[in-house]
Amino acid sequence: MAFTLAIGRTCPEFRLPATDGKTYGPADFADASALVVFFSCNHCPYVTGSDEMTRKTAERFFRPGVRFIAINSNSETTHPNDDFANMVTRMTEQKFPWVYLRDKSQDVARAFGGLRTPHFFVFDRSRKLVYTGRGMDDPRQASRAKVFDLDRALEELTTGKPVSVPLTNPVGCNVKWEGQDAHWMPAEACDLVPSR
Repeated sequence: MAFTLAIGRTCPEFRLPATDGKTYGPADFADASALVVFFSCNHCPYVTGSDEMTRKTAERFFRPGVRFIAINSNSETTHPNDDFANMVTRMTEQKFPWVYLRDKSQDVARAFGGLRTPHFFVFDRSRKLVYTGRGMDDPRQASRAKVFDLDRALEELTTGKPVSVPLTNPVGCNVKWEGQDAHWMPAEACDLVPSR
């Protein structure tokens, strides 16, 4: 069985604590026309390098009803900067237009098959997966990016078109799994789009 959630699958259920002191899950966004769940963290240069572009995307698609959920599943043993206190500090400073949730058990990362930070999952109104992969082709240096896969998928979805490229490979640091080397990946994890 594939590690990462397949196109057409339903959004996994979860409830996780957020930096605002509340808990959230997909049901809290039932009115959203689409839901973007993405795996993020506090320190990864691919996350911090693309955060402002992701902010612009979230703001651009807010009016059509798209909502964003960021999830930090990284082991704080492997990377102490990814602990909850630093998540709260980061959101206080950055004021991102999404909720930022802590998946300390890493169960949600496993349910989705999160590979890297960032890794985006886009669900339609019925919460079926229509896109998964990268936000753009160069998240570490977003100013150099030329292909904006997440924006394209959301543009097509919110205008009633089928998502033309539903799968791309996420670009970023791998999720930091508890009890494993910082570069370890589950054996069943693999590229979403095979290299040619």
